[in-house]
Amino acid sequence: MSATADHAESLAARLGFQSEQVVQEIGYDDDVDQEFRDLVEEHVGELVDEDYDDVADAVLLWFREDDGDLTDALVDATELVEDGALILLLTPKTGRDGYVEASDISEAAETAGLSQTRSVSVGKEWAATKLVTPKTAAKSKR
Repeated sequence: MSATADHAESLAARLGFQSEQVVQEIGYDDDVDQEFRDLVEEHVGELVDEDYDDVADAVLLWFREDDGDLTDALVDATELVEDGALILLLTPKTGRDGYVEASDISEAAETAGLSQTRSVSVGKEWAATKLVTPKTAAKSKR
């Protein structure tokens, strides 16, 4: 395995992605960090787009301040995955066009019922916030 492949494995794995997962990408535009995108894709296989019509294993959500309501975007993302799934929220870093305040991310995640675990830098322009959908309790038998 090459050093680049090792880097892709370690970064993607540290963020919670697993090989051969179906990862749905939302909010893709020409400003995304293509290198990071490629690392994730190299680790999991092909990313599926917003038109994917089945349940995904994880979501890669690119979001900028002017993209609308973050809470709505997160709620929509939770409907695309199973309980306990990873939603990786990518937002521009401080001082960049489209920057989203950390307090806004925290509030939107809480309102959407997501657990925020950590934030990491994933490139020169973008930061990632790792969010996890809640696991629901097993339904009791009647």
